[in-house]
Amino acid sequence: MKEKQHIGSLFDRIARRYDLLNHLLSFNIDRRWRRRAVARLEALPPEGRLLDVATGTADLALEIVRQKKAAQVLGIDLSGEMTAIGREKIRKAGLQEAIVLQQGSALELPFPSDSFEAVTCAYGVRNFSDLDQGLREMQRVLRPGGQLLVLEFSYPDNRLVAWAYDLYFSHIMPLVGRLVSRDRSAYTYLNKSVKQFVWGKDLTDRLQQAGFRDPAFKTLSYGITTVYSARK
Repeated sequence: MKEKQHIGSLFDRIARRYDLLNHLLSFNIDRRWRRRAVARLEALPPEGRLLDVATGTADLALEIVRQKKAAQVLGIDLSGEMTAIGREKIRKAGLQEAIVLQQGSALELPFPSDSFEAVTCAYGVRNFSDLDQGLREMQRVLRPGGQLLVLEFSYPDNRLVAWAYDLYFSHIMPLVGRLVSRDRSAYTYLNKSVKQFVWGKDLTDRLQQAGFRDPAFKTLSYGITTVYSARK
């Protein structure tokens, strides 16, 4: 599978330094972004199940359980190395019964239709090799009336903030990423993936085309990142 060979292997290579770099490169603001995103989720009933797509090292899944938004979270990710680290974090938090991780593709979710009361994805949709297919899959496994929540990078509207953001994202972040991760290509790819991705109304339009209703978005930190929500 081409997607696994590229995206999966890329994140396998940087998995051990991924959390460190996330916190370092965002000046630790990424933790607050996840908290604020999860706060917008409606709490599920005790028996309700939530699917976290592109779960990575399970930071969002852990935050969902900490905020008591879901008692049962299933996370799925292409990278076996990322999910291995996520399982260790879950074990240390004593949440093995609440959060289960497995390896798999967002483009071919291995679940029946209408399986989950909520679906989430943090900083993952821009890495889908086929965005529309990934959105359709998330819509398919979501139960009617269920909530979708997506957290993703975007670009600031303010010109001065956008200039500083672009300078940092284009030059400083890839350099620091390469030095810390010791991977020459990974953080150059991550930079390009943000600059080439859609955001704001363009992404809510794609959500609507994928079959979601009532798509909406809210920017955080001057538009550096955006929370999207929708219903099936």
